[in-house]
Amino acid sequence: MDPSLIVYALNLSAIYALMAIGISLLWSSIGMLNMAHGASFAVAGYGALVISGAVFPWLKGLLGGTVLLPYVQVVVLLGAGVGVGALFGVLIYLLAFLPIHDKANFAVRGMIVTLAINLATVQALLWWFGPRQQSLPNVFGFGRLTVLGLPVRYDQAVTITATVLMLGAVLWWLKASRKGLEIRAMMQNAEGAALSGISVRRTALPVMAVTGAMAGAAAVLLSQTVYVSPGAGAMPLIKGMIIALLGGLGSVPGAVAAALLIGALEAATGAIPFLGQRMVLLVQFGFIIAVLIVRPRGLGGLLDETRK
Repeated sequence: MDPSLIVYALNLSAIYALMAIGISLLWSSIGMLNMAHGASFAVAGYGALVISGAVFPWLKGLLGGTVLLPYVQVVVLLGAGVGVGALFGVLIYLLAFLPIHDKANFAVRGMIVTLAINLATVQALLWWFGPRQQSLPNVFGFGRLTVLGLPVRYDQAVTITATVLMLGAVLWWLKASRKGLEIRAMMQNAEGAALSGISVRRTALPVMAVTGAMAGAAAVLLSQTVYVSPGAGAMPLIKGMIIALLGGLGSVPGAVAAALLIGALEAATGAIPFLGQRMVLLVQFGFIIAVLIVRPRGLGGLLDETRK
């Protein structure tokens, strides 16, 4: 087996985990299946493109020729994607959560409204930027390094490291902060949390901002090898959804395990000559269907059982 496939699988898993955990957190805490999560991905990608285009020339004039320039560029690019993604998550909160969260059939209404936001966002990006694909500045470099005997490209190393750090920070925030404790209480028992004085409105806002930021980070990391386009969020949304379902909606460890499985499956399928990339989705969906038939709640989906 080619050792580079292991790194490629981890790289894919890292990006998919950012999308899947965001979807899973939203569903388990506020009961919303965010169909505009892909729009957050696309908007964050274009936001990083615009901000980097405006800031990088100024940085090159200020830090050109110094060793600090590439590191500052990485921070600016990732910060732009995360910041724009978080702001778009707040916008979804204002448009798709506040007006309907106390209405009947909120889950269905939320899916419809967020799907409408997704479609409107794609059309707005097409109108503003056009259909042509664009690339983000490659700030991670083109070299390779060796880790535990495995050849790792710079962009892959940054993607895996940044994902681990970001997911670690989110998990620490959920476990150690007061707001994180409130979110975990809502994940376990929304009605009991509300009776204890936890406001759904105030709790939903940081959740949507954090999940939007995760989608923004995924957009920047993936766009180092894939172009930015108005419809760029469609495939990450689909992959995020199916990984969240495979892991079990509401289970963060399940989503991480599912992302690792799907990333490894995609890398292995693409490397098989008679299958290749054209069969990746078919193999992935077949695997997911088989797992859900055996375990309908997913790998870690015990949340529904606990709520009952």
